[in-house]
Amino acid sequence: MDQLSQALISLILIFSLFNFFTARSVKSNRTPVSESVALLIPMRNEIENAEGVLSAAFAQVQLDNFKIRVLDDESSDGTAEVLKIVKDYRFESIPATPLPEGWLGKNYALQQLANRSSEEFLVFLDADVRLEKSAIADAIALLKKEGWDYISPYPRQIASTPIAKLVQPLLQWSWFASLPLRLIERSKSPRTVVANGQLFIVRNSHYQRAGGHQAIKGEVIDDMELARLLRKSGAIGSVVDGSKIASCEMYKDSDSLIAGYSKSQWRAFGGTPGALVAISILFFSSIYPAISAIQGESWGLYGYLALIISRLLAAARTKSTIFSAPLHPLAIAIWIGLIIRSTFLKRMGRLEWRGRAI
Repeated sequence: MDQLSQALISLILIFSLFNFFTARSVKSNRTPVSESVALLIPMRNEIENAEGVLSAAFAQVQLDNFKIRVLDDESSDGTAEVLKIVKDYRFESIPATPLPEGWLGKNYALQQLANRSSEEFLVFLDADVRLEKSAIADAIALLKKEGWDYISPYPRQIASTPIAKLVQPLLQWSWFASLPLRLIERSKSPRTVVANGQLFIVRNSHYQRAGGHQAIKGEVIDDMELARLLRKSGAIGSVVDGSKIASCEMYKDSDSLIAGYSKSQWRAFGGTPGALVAISILFFSSIYPAISAIQGESWGLYGYLALIISRLLAAARTKSTIFSAPLHPLAIAIWIGLIIRSTFLKRMGRLEWRGRAI
């Protein structure tokens, strides 16, 4: 077991160092975008986020021709009333239609928004994301420069509660420490996909060619599945560091974080067998070294320090918090607990999100 743990830590550190020096970031370049752009925002009970996300969307610069389309997905908290008072020729509020059988709510909302959009670029944007003024133009400029068909800028993750400060930095670290991003950018394998649906930009033609959200209507990990779908259809693209152009606070309290992770972690690794493999890898790479260090094993201490270095490297590149890095084994233990909880609730048929069964 020691050798397995050491091998996993070595890979984590190698990938972290490689990505620290080579991973792409979206940076300001002041290049206007002449193509038409549609910002598509699904909202379901987003009264706390509606004004903020729309203000940042309307403030976008260097976009010669863009529209903002919002679908209110049967909100009951006053979101619809906020949308009614928006008066701007660039804005369109789309009423929701009843959720068909076999669809998950967000996927259906995004498909409806895409159906109303003929623009050259589609920007799928979560309501809890806050954009910098040139965010969309800068991301599209990088996409065009690299000859890509889609781009997934990973926003800076804001964490304000103790559990969020432990768990949320793992989002960036998980992809930063597991794949050599620059080497897989043009890979055609769906297995090497990394994506984040908080901010996802795709050429409309490639989105339609791949089948859109219609083809992944029941998938809870919609961002990863959309990226896989695009890869399978021949599209090229990648996740990139988007911490300079966008930020996102997914969960403002512990209960919502637990519910959010429980919603999706059962599927994040392909199902129960994949979840068991993931739990094993997480344990032997991140918890076992700490246990060995406590027991006086020198390699365990070195392994633990290597993990902290990998966390600090990821935090430095993605602007996530560094203070929880020494508590990495505890953070991983919480993540494992969330995977187990999610898998159990799914098997018991008790998973739901925002009032809808998963």
